[in-house]
Amino acid sequence: MKLLNIKMGRDKFFRFLRTHNLLIPKTKRYFITTNSKHHFYKYKNLIKDKIPTRPEQVWVSDITYIKTEKGYNYLALVTDAYSKQIMGYKLDNHMRTELCLDALKMAIKNRKYPKQKLIHHSDRGIQYCNPKYTEYAIQNKIDLSMTQQYDPYENAIAERINRTLKYEYGLKQTIKNTKLAQKITKKAVYIYNNLRPHLSLDLKTPTYVHLNKNVDYKIYRKNNQNLEILTI
Repeated sequence: MKLLNIKMGRDKFFRFLRTHNLLIPKTKRYFITTNSKHHFYKYKNLIKDKIPTRPEQVWVSDITYIKTEKGYNYLALVTDAYSKQIMGYKLDNHMRTELCLDALKMAIKNRKYPKQKLIHHSDRGIQYCNPKYTEYAIQNKIDLSMTQQYDPYENAIAERINRTLKYEYGLKQTIKNTKLAQKITKKAVYIYNNLRPHLSLDLKTPTYVHLNKNVDYKIYRKNNQNLEILTI
C-alpha cells in the first residue's frame, strides 16, 4: 500500500470528512441544563457583536452534563473569552446555584488582572440569575451579561469548550462515579489550559496567551460581519 504524506490541521480534516459525509452523526441531545423560566432578573447582552481585546475582559459560563454509572453529574465552567483559558470549574452530582458559584469563586481566585473591568456572560438559566450568584459577582466588581434567546452562537465559546472536553478528554464516556469524574475533569482542564495548542490561538496554549496577550482574537460565529471591538 502506498502512503500519502498529507499535512492537514484538525479543523480542515473535519471539514473534509463533513464534505464527504464521513462523520459519525451526532446523537440528539435530550438533556436540558438551562431553565430560563423563572422570576429572577435577566440581564441584557453586553457583548453582542463585539470582540474582546485582552484577557479578563469577558468570561463566559455554562453547564454541561456528564454521565456516570450512578446517574448524571454536572460540570460548570468559567472560561476567558480572549485566551480560552478555563478560569474556574466545578463538577458534582447536582446543578444547583452552588455548583456555578463554586466555579466562579475559583475563577476569581485565578485572576491575573484583578483591577481590569470584567464582564461575565452566560445564558439566562436560573443558576446564573439567582441573587446568590449575581450578588457575589457584583460584589467582586463584575458586570453581568446574558444571552437574549437560545442561540448557541450567542455563547459559542462555552459550547465549543464543552464539546472539546467531552470528545477529546474522555468526559463523553460513561464514568464510574463522581469522584472519578472529578479526577478526570481536573486532568482534562490542566491539559486543555497548559499543554494543548489551539488553532484559534495561533497554536499557543490558553495559559500562555492569558499571560502574554499576544494573539488576534478568533471568533466562533457563522457571520463575522459587523463586529465591533469591545471597549471596557
